Amino acid sequence: PALRIHSSLGVRRAHPARGERQTSVTSHSRDTPQFYLTAPSPCPYLPGQEERKVFTHLVGRRARDLNEILTQGGFRRSQTIAYRPACESCRACISVRVVVADFHPSASQRRILQRNADLVGNPEPNRPASEQYALFRRYLDARHGDGGMVDMTVLDYAMMIEDSHVDTHLVTYRRRGPDTAINGRGTGPTIALCLTDVLADGLSMVYSFYDPTEANRSLGTYMILDHIRRAADLGLPYLYLGYWVEGSRKMDYKARFTPQERLMGPGWQRVE
Repeated sequence: PALRIHSSLGVRRAHPARGERQTSVTSHSRDTPQFYLTAPSPCPYLPGQEERKVFTHLVGRRARDLNEILTQGGFRRSQTIAYRPACESCRACISVRVVVADFHPSASQRRILQRNADLVGNPEPNRPASEQYALFRRYLDARHGDGGMVDMTVLDYAMMIEDSHVDTHLVTYRRRGPDTAINGRGTGPTIALCLTDVLADGLSMVYSFYDPTEANRSLGTYMILDHIRRAADLGLPYLYLGYWVEGSRKMDYKARFTPQERLMGPGWQRVE
């Protein structure tokens, strides 16, 4: 039977993957993953292309272990769903992860770090708040007004943040205040926010957004640089950035964080 899944995946209906027995998901053990294939829909990255995704549900006792295995195999998480592209005639979406120990920021990236030296990021429980949603709406309206997430309600946002069976948290960025040196926390309104999964071999940036009026800060790049530092502090070898699509302006920035590994046919391959 068709399934309804969250609009942030960019699809509305999905069907069992080829070869899967067509039966209800709920008739199987929650600890046994069942994989499903979405119907074709327009590709958001390459004009004239259609995309399909294969996905499964991250629920039950094995959700965390399954998320680890699937992330290492090129899947991404959205709420309790892990998915990856399964397009019939295109292999442009490539999973990338930064090699943390060998990363050195470029001159422009160092300038971005200096520009945002007045910010501090704090890990917090993945609980939604009205301030977050207001920032999220401003970000979508300014940067992704024609995207698949633009119609997300406050309830949709709350589910995106808190509907998880894996180790995840928010990193909330605010300006440094007079007490930051003591308590390590920022002050004032949230300027940027990232939903981050903690894996055995790295951090995975699930979704991030920021105040569009602070465009001169290059906050998207700054949050990646900050997460590379966080992964290094935790002794984790990788920062997972999701998919890179060559030729897509939306995805060009991911190629700037090197050395990185890209998941190709033979496996993860290093790119300097």
